[in-house]
Amino acid sequence: MSDRWEKWGDRLNPLVVKEVRQGLRTRVFWVCFGLLLLSCLVLSLIAYVNTQGTSYSREGRTYFFSFFVCLGLVHFGVIPFNAYRSLAREREDETWSLLLLTGLGPRRILGGKVTSFLVQAALYASAVGPFLLFSYFLNGIDLPTILMVLLLGGAWLVFLTFASVCAATLADGRMGRAFVRFALVAALVVTFFQTLTFIFVMTEGRGRGFSFDRDFFLGMSAGLWLLLSDGWLLFEAAVARLSLVTENYTRHPRRVLVGQALLTFLGVTAVWWFLDRDKDVAGIAGILGGLHLIFTGLFTVSDVDGQSRPLRAGTRPWSLFRPGALRGFRLAVLLLLGWAAGCAGLLWASDVSAESVRMGMALVALALYGIIYLSVALLLGRMPKSGRFASPAAVRLLFVAAGALGAGVPPLLSVFLGLEAGDELINLLNPVVGTVNFGRYDWNDPSGLRMPPELLLCVGLVALLCAFAADRVLVRREREAHAP
Repeated sequence: MSDRWEKWGDRLNPLVVKEVRQGLRTRVFWVCFGLLLLSCLVLSLIAYVNTQGTSYSREGRTYFFSFFVCLGLVHFGVIPFNAYRSLAREREDETWSLLLLTGLGPRRILGGKVTSFLVQAALYASAVGPFLLFSYFLNGIDLPTILMVLLLGGAWLVFLTFASVCAATLADGRMGRAFVRFALVAALVVTFFQTLTFIFVMTEGRGRGFSFDRDFFLGMSAGLWLLLSDGWLLFEAAVARLSLVTENYTRHPRRVLVGQALLTFLGVTAVWWFLDRDKDVAGIAGILGGLHLIFTGLFTVSDVDGQSRPLRAGTRPWSLFRPGALRGFRLAVLLLLGWAAGCAGLLWASDVSAESVRMGMALVALALYGIIYLSVALLLGRMPKSGRFASPAAVRLLFVAAGALGAGVPPLLSVFLGLEAGDELINLLNPVVGTVNFGRYDWNDPSGLRMPPELLLCVGLVALLCAFAADRVLVRREREAHAP
């Protein structure tokens, strides 16, 4: 038995014990813990006074939401920001290299930090848990609703913690870190109020009895999968950011991205089949999944050019998980086209109607627009020999700028020329209006298609030319990076 405990002790990340002990000694933890207990105690006394002498009370929903607000201030504000500050302080004080000397590696170090803050979150939850259960005895809310809210809150906490740790690895300079800190605080404040609004609507709408309806559970399952899988992807991205350039740092995040896309498509297919081949499932999943792949592809294609010599020796044209913007761009293109083709196939299998054709064309157009603007950003940043706009951050800014111009200028030009703002030809390469036009129904056309398939072929030809040009530019830059 003692040998078994020694093995478990060796497997336990020593950084977890160190971070938890250090966190429990801080003034922030005890101030937050004390104020949390005091607030819940005061609310309990108020609940006791208000319900004293009444034969039957239904104030459980109100007090449950009040207790949850107290817990949410810590879980969705203090814990994620402290996780960000813990890693950011290591980099600012230049103590990160000392942690690497312990031999743990970036993965175990980040895993230890995340786990330590989740342990602190569990301590906060254990203090508020009896008060949340107390609201059940005040009537007006049932146990399934309480459990569902706590499950969603826990998943949201994990996602915010992963996102905060990943944010701490984004900037290296002082100005960049200040901007990231400001953006993180603003995001935490906005998402905190959005979370409370969602929980309030959920408890008020289901406080009189939790209904186990199919649509609700499908939506909650999709939300949980999105939070947990994206949190895992953000964690792997943070590990890759802190890894050495001589390591194959892109292998794990790109594998997670591919695995997420495949598992999500299998889940969409299962739900589509379970709902009697409902084409709306394939259409909505296709749009949301395409946008997600464009956003993640932006970080994949903006990797640095080239790789270390030991990695280059074993790299082949199909080695898409190896570092380098070239392989990241090819992987992003394959994922976008594969996702669009898969969802369009589900639409085609639902029924061969004009609506399915329009939705399928919109899905394919969205993927093609993503390829076009990712390629344009790479061409603007990596084509010139000057490295001023070749950095990953510059490529991402160029993508945002090109997308904003592509979405905003054509409608203004249409209005200036006296045409409809959503004119088909002028907005043919508009990523927003163009996607909407391909999926819009035309009452004046017998086929119901506002955009004929020939225009989609034109967009596909532009995407092919842009992707080919970007691929050649990246090949040239990689050769220059490895030139003796």
